[in-house]
Amino acid sequence: MSLRTHTLRLVLCAVLLAVALTAGSVALGDTGGPARREDPARWAAVAMAHVEQARTDGDPAHYPKAERALKRSLALAPGNDQAIAGRAALAAARHDFGSALADAERALKGNPYNERALCTRIDALVELGRYDEAARAAEVADERRPGVPVFTRFAYVRELRGDVRTARRVLEQALAGAATRGDVAYVATQLGRLAWEQGQYGLALRHFGRALAADGDYVPALEGRARAKAASGDRAAAVRELEALVARAPLPGPLVALGELHEARGDRARAREQYALVDAWAGLARAGGVGADLDIALAGADHGDRAAALRAARAEWSRRRTVHTADALAWALHVNGRDAEALPYARRATATGYRSAALLFHRGMIELATGHRAEARAWLAAAVELNPGFSLLGARTARAALETLEAAA
Repeated sequence: MSLRTHTLRLVLCAVLLAVALTAGSVALGDTGGPARREDPARWAAVAMAHVEQARTDGDPAHYPKAERALKRSLALAPGNDQAIAGRAALAAARHDFGSALADAERALKGNPYNERALCTRIDALVELGRYDEAARAAEVADERRPGVPVFTRFAYVRELRGDVRTARRVLEQALAGAATRGDVAYVATQLGRLAWEQGQYGLALRHFGRALAADGDYVPALEGRARAKAASGDRAAAVRELEALVARAPLPGPLVALGELHEARGDRARAREQYALVDAWAGLARAGGVGADLDIALAGADHGDRAAALRAARAEWSRRRTVHTADALAWALHVNGRDAEALPYARRATATGYRSAALLFHRGMIELATGHRAEARAWLAAAVELNPGFSLLGARTARAALETLEAAA
């Protein structure tokens, strides 16, 4: 295929991507309905419906609509806590966690029991890497507004500390108390993701199945099920499901997963097409006000422009210092040959006890590149033992490195 033909195909893919991202917003309609104009609470509810829809289908085109609705609500009732909490949630969805935290705190001054503000405060503190404060905020939220939204966040705070048992128990309690289809889909998906992270693929598939029984179009559950099938060895089914998913929700996670499946079976051309679409997604995400640097860093380090990945990782690290941003920066430095700089970030990424095979793998490879062979063996073995299917390509690299280390021992 010629360069010109390849370029035209990518342009066409980008156009189709734009169509897919805008089509989903039609369901909620524009925010200019006259029946809502004198009701600030309803405008705030419209905004949150857009944010929730974006979470469900991955469409950033919902965010400008949410922003307009929140502005209308605040114009009608300046300082109302529902709109300010909604603005915090919107900022968090756009990865502007500093603004999210400030607005969540502002809303809680007006109403200490605002559930959305309590939850967004936890989200923002977690994503800013302020884990001790996030744990305290989760306890406060649990005291004031116990329920599914708070329980899921409490569970994630525990998971970040490596307390998988408590995280699972809390999520199971949340699922037992879930009263709506949306809550069932969300909590069951979180349980599926947690099981997948621990290499429990059969359990993960059961949880994702329950999520999809509640909402058959729930994108995170569709992606999770496909990943679990790939890790279980059913790669053909995983490819079919991911192809169907990216056709309507071309997001970085499923695009990279599908690309790696193609690459693992030797189809590099189709793999490159999926990786290229991540850049198209990033442009549309930015147009919707979404910070995309973490996604760019993670995808680009393995499958794209490594220098751009490093710039994105540095930019994200400057804004928030979490285990995920530390890992992204460490890996971007590694693939750019700057392993001595990478090692402190890789060690920071694994310092909380968070059990993610991808993070363990990255640290192992960076330890190996800096000459720490015993440490490399331990971290790489831990990665493949925890979740041997965390990444088809990454797991393959980890096993090859372990074989080399064992042979030299």
